[in-house]
Amino acid sequence: MKFNKAKCKILHLSWGNPKHQYRLGREWIESSPEEKDLGVLVDKKLNMSRQCALAAQKANHILGYIKRSVASRLREVILPFHSTLMRPPPGVQCPALGSPVQKGHGPVEASPEEGHRDDQRDGAPLL
Repeated sequence: MKFNKAKCKILHLSWGNPKHQYRLGREWIESSPEEKDLGVLVDKKLNMSRQCALAAQKANHILGYIKRSVASRLREVILPFHSTLMRPPPGVQCPALGSPVQKGHGPVEASPEEGHRDDQRDGAPLL
C-alpha cells in the first residue's frame, strides 16, 4: 500500500507556534486550521466548540424534518422518531448531545463496590 502524501496536513497547535512550513520529500505539506480524526473535529486551540455546533446544527435539521413530516405533535408520536434519528455515532463526545457517561462511579465517599451495586439497582436511562 502506497503512502498518500496528499492526505498529509499540518495542524499548528497553540498560540505561540511559529507555523513553519514542512516538506515530505519534494512536496510541501498543506497547513489546516482544523482537522477531523476518529469523528472528532479539533482546531488549533484544541477546542471542540465547532464540533458541538455542527452536531447541534445536525440535530436541529433532524428535528425540523420530524416537525415538517409528522402530522401529530404529541409526545407519544414524536419521541420514537426522535430517539431513532438522534442516536449519535459511537464515540461522539459533545456535551450538547449528552456525552456518553461512564458508569460505576459513585459519590466520592462511596467505595467502588457500592458504586457498582448502585448501578445494578438503577437501570433507568440517563436522559
